[in-house]
Amino acid sequence: MKGILLAGGTGSRLHPLTKVTNKHLLPVGREPMIHHPLKKLLELGIQDILVVTGLEHMGEVVNLLGSGRAFGCRITYRVQDEAGGIAQALGLAEGFVGEDPMLVLLGDNIFQSSLHEAQRRFLESGAEALVLVKDVPDPGRYGVADVRDGVVRGIEEKPAHPRSSFAVTGIYFYSPGVFHIIRTLKPSGRGELEITDVNNEYIRRGTLQSAVLDGWWTDAGTFESLALANQLISGVTA
Repeated sequence: MKGILLAGGTGSRLHPLTKVTNKHLLPVGREPMIHHPLKKLLELGIQDILVVTGLEHMGEVVNLLGSGRAFGCRITYRVQDEAGGIAQALGLAEGFVGEDPMLVLLGDNIFQSSLHEAQRRFLESGAEALVLVKDVPDPGRYGVADVRDGVVRGIEEKPAHPRSSFAVTGIYFYSPGVFHIIRTLKPSGRGELEITDVNNEYIRRGTLQSAVLDGWWTDAGTFESLALANQLISGVTA
């Protein structure tokens, strides 16, 4: 299994902090933010990891992570020239992934639980896609999963009136067929290729699986959620 860390974007919600550095290099606890999802990949024995980040701060990310030798893995890099969406960033991984399954993590996702069980389920089932969802108090900030009888029936991106309280976390298991779907996508109203459109295509095919993420989880893309991430990490590492 290959690992993909998506660490691009402009981090506009964290200005002015992100005027001088990549969002994913900001501290969460005693480490840079990106260390936390990286460790989740390493826990699963994933040793080949691709980091996708933006052009402006690529050098800083490379200076931090290097070749991966310090972490016992091999890190490759791809540049997302513009903020074109999560699916566009994932599309840059096609040559790296080859015919292997992959675990895709958003670099600002900070969470408690191991992904061993989700990985096992994905690999043993032969599924095309598996997403992790989480019951949250503010689902409208995320892609919202319409979950009925334990099955995701649809996903709506940042709805004003969410159909459920289940957010789609930035944790995705995919087969390499995901790149065929990405090539068929058209930009959304935001001008981006949306990962929600990828997952909804799997729903249309009847091949998307889901699981509820145990433990605490947050993104760290706003001042409020970055502060929460620091509180949560401090609580489990004190």
